[in-house]
Amino acid sequence: MKSALESWDWVVLGLYFLALIGVAIWVILQKNKNTEDYFLAGRNVGWFVIGASIFASNIGSEHVVGLAGTGAESGMPMAHYELHAWIVLLLGWLFLPFYMRSKAFTMPEFLEKRFDSRSRWFLSVFSLVGYVITKVSVTIYAGGIVVSELLGIPFIYGSIGIVVFTGIYTVIGGMKAVIYTETLQTIILILGSVIITYLGLQEIGGWDNLRAVAGSEHFNMWRPISDPDFPWTGMLIGGTIVGIWYWCTDQYIVQRTLAANNIKVGRRGAIFGAYLKILPIFIFLIPGIIAFALAKEGVISYEKSDEVFPVLVKTLLPVGLKGLVAGGLMAALMSSLASVFNSCSTIFTIDIYKKLAPQTDEKRLLRIGKIATAIVVILGFIWIPIMEKIGGGTLYKYLQSVQSYIAPPITAVFLLGILWKRTNSKAAIVTLFSGLLIAALRIIAEIYQKDLSGLLLDFATINFAHMAIFMFVTSLVTCIVVSLVSNPPDYATIRGLSFGTLSKEDQIEQKNSFTWVDVVLSILLLTAVVTVLTYFTG
Repeated sequence: MKSALESWDWVVLGLYFLALIGVAIWVILQKNKNTEDYFLAGRNVGWFVIGASIFASNIGSEHVVGLAGTGAESGMPMAHYELHAWIVLLLGWLFLPFYMRSKAFTMPEFLEKRFDSRSRWFLSVFSLVGYVITKVSVTIYAGGIVVSELLGIPFIYGSIGIVVFTGIYTVIGGMKAVIYTETLQTIILILGSVIITYLGLQEIGGWDNLRAVAGSEHFNMWRPISDPDFPWTGMLIGGTIVGIWYWCTDQYIVQRTLAANNIKVGRRGAIFGAYLKILPIFIFLIPGIIAFALAKEGVISYEKSDEVFPVLVKTLLPVGLKGLVAGGLMAALMSSLASVFNSCSTIFTIDIYKKLAPQTDEKRLLRIGKIATAIVVILGFIWIPIMEKIGGGTLYKYLQSVQSYIAPPITAVFLLGILWKRTNSKAAIVTLFSGLLIAALRIIAEIYQKDLSGLLLDFATINFAHMAIFMFVTSLVTCIVVSLVSNPPDYATIRGLSFGTLSKEDQIEQKNSFTWVDVVLSILLLTAVVTVLTYFTG
């Protein structure tokens, strides 16, 4: 297989990796004194770095590869998920103050403080299994596509090389290494993707010509309710349910804001991250549509949609820039892997090991954290040949459908736990387990749908985003009913963790945690989201 890169591309790529190694070494030399340093970067990270890290954690190579592929195949409907920028604001304004007050390291730990240890155990184990099966495996698979297309080496070698490189600096440097290298990776990824969008538009003859060649349907975010893949109801409502789970309750993302030393810095990081979140529509989805239009005109060709972005890189970019964009795509792979490695390590060490051995000293916990990261790296290896066997289809759509089944019960429990002080521990655990049961039944029904008929067939084939709405409503009703028919929680033990339990000091802190700048920036972002929603109507 021939590499798409030439000698100057390799020079640029080499310089990028040297810069990355330099940042990692600088962080590693500062040493991690304790678990707060290793898992939350000492809770002393600035808003710019937090926002960049949120974006880099979200935009993995599966996102670049999958989103461009979906843009080529289906056009704009998946932009609904990128407009979840407003939900990142929800993290900063609604959820983060409660998380910071709890002084929790992890989301399962917060659940224990708000409810009880059963909820903590459920979310700890559920998160670990979910991360390994979805985030680690899917990221490595997408990375393998990028590496093999661009560097001209077999899928397996490229994937192993990047997993090892990422694993080493994550194990040694912890959260600091992850969060600071992600800042550099964000800059490279955005710069490279903006260049490819610009050159793609030039190649197709400008925006108006792109709309004419691709057709109005590719620019329509609002598909009818009967659409089998992207009904607008599912994208808007079901997508929001998944978005709240991902952006506001998932350790993978929230851990970045917890690295701030106060609510104001954490919130500003979330606001900056929200602005960055709008970019993928223009730097990943639109290039996918450009590729679709160029293929219609015979300029490029691709076998399956997940190959679209690497093909654009090979076809459109001049020497040197190919190396930069290849670096950006590697950055996307590494930043996602580093984030999930660190999040798995944090959950295992703080929520499982420390819970089983509470007397463990800080030095031993640090060692356990590093071992846990190394184990997740090994599990990533094990998944490489499995993911290589995945066939056609678009990766991003697959990822969203899986998340639509696991998100609703967790979203319901966190939302009600914060908004309604009457929500109790029994309601939380019943909701979580019943949601898991429905998700398992749905997946089994999907696998065996050829043997089903009637209501069972409807249950197996209902659109994944509509399924998320059904599961969320069921979870809400379950949580409310169980709370009302059982004893209320002890409000003294959950002080500050739910509305209605805030002390006067908490309320004063809340008022002092923002300025008019934060409010104006948030309103401007919401305006941008509404503008995009109204523009892309076909």
